[in-house]
Amino acid sequence: MSVRRTSFYLDKRNKRLFGVCAGIADYFGWDATWVRIGAVVLTFAAMPFLPLVYIIAAWVADPKPAALYGENPDQSQFWKQVRVAPKRTIREVRSSFRDVDRRLRDVEAYTISSNARLSNEIDQLR
Repeated sequence: MSVRRTSFYLDKRNKRLFGVCAGIADYFGWDATWVRIGAVVLTFAAMPFLPLVYIIAAWVADPKPAALYGENPDQSQFWKQVRVAPKRTIREVRSSFRDVDRRLRDVEAYTISSNARLSNEIDQLR
């Protein structure tokens, strides 16, 4: 079964109560402490129904799969960007591929050109 990297999961390794705030922090790439502080402040200040939403989220959401805990930081950062701004991430990936394609065309044009020095070096390698 493949793991969906763009889904919301409860973060059971960094949890304090059920892992909802840690999961939100992991999903958006925020610090879990600030999410917890924000949840407490919102509970007391404006939204007394927030604990009910918290409990429902803990009941409905799946725990984070073990395979996602072992990711390297670059992969983790990439998938956080995909979750937060997918269109921007797609543009960045396309731009990277265009840049690689352009550089590959430059290398190909250089190797195919009638460069006498390069031809001699290739003949020496044979």
